[in-house]
Amino acid sequence: MFLAKALLEGADRGLGEALGGLLEGGGQRRGGGGGGRNIGGIVGGIVNFISEAAGAQYTPEPPPTQQHFTNVEANESEEVRRFRQQFAQLAGPDMEVGATDLMNILNKVLSKHKDLKTGGFSLDTCRSIVSVMDSDTTGKLGFEEFKYLWNNIKKWQCVYKQYDRDRSGSLGSSQLLRALQAAGFQLNEQLYQMIVRRYADEDGSMDFNNFISCLVRLDGMFRAFRSLDRDADGLVRVSLQEWLQLTMYS
Repeated sequence: MFLAKALLEGADRGLGEALGGLLEGGGQRRGGGGGGRNIGGIVGGIVNFISEAAGAQYTPEPPPTQQHFTNVEANESEEVRRFRQQFAQLAGPDMEVGATDLMNILNKVLSKHKDLKTGGFSLDTCRSIVSVMDSDTTGKLGFEEFKYLWNNIKKWQCVYKQYDRDRSGSLGSSQLLRALQAAGFQLNEQLYQMIVRRYADEDGSMDFNNFISCLVRLDGMFRAFRSLDRDADGLVRVSLQEWLQLTMYS
């Protein structure tokens, strides 16, 4: 919760053109009663959205202010209202998406992209992604959280494809550092090597799901630090309770 609240500080920003293809292809209503939900038709639009993403490099920006799902502002575009409708079909009655739902969505998208080398997003990975953005510790993502995450995935996928110059579907060690820099993260050699040991394969290459997992974590930690660095002096002071919340639920 401590990390996610830090991530959600800052002015509200509209999604603009970022939702483009996501809203194409319509959706399929969830069936009533009993077990899981059929997301096949709904994620069709998401697949289009990821496929048509522009090739701009990513520079981290403050995420939008968290709002209740029903609090639609008067100046909100029709595009974002339609995104809310898509989100309502993906989410449960509480209008939030859990780790299992996120795993199903991401892996459905990946199944349409044979050019991306990936072992798929595991439930544990998706739990980690959710926890970084979960501001109220419900274990799920609300609308603003999901929208922010999805916009980042679009940008990071563009970076990944841009630096996969040999079209192997993964980023080699010589490509990875430049890809991280293009995504907006300037890292020293020690931190870079730690990231390689944590997220890359033994040969130093990184597949798509690990690349996204790594950047979600980096984005979260950078934002948390900037939020805590109130004097902008490059130093932060946290209590033990804050430290435990920051490290144990992220």
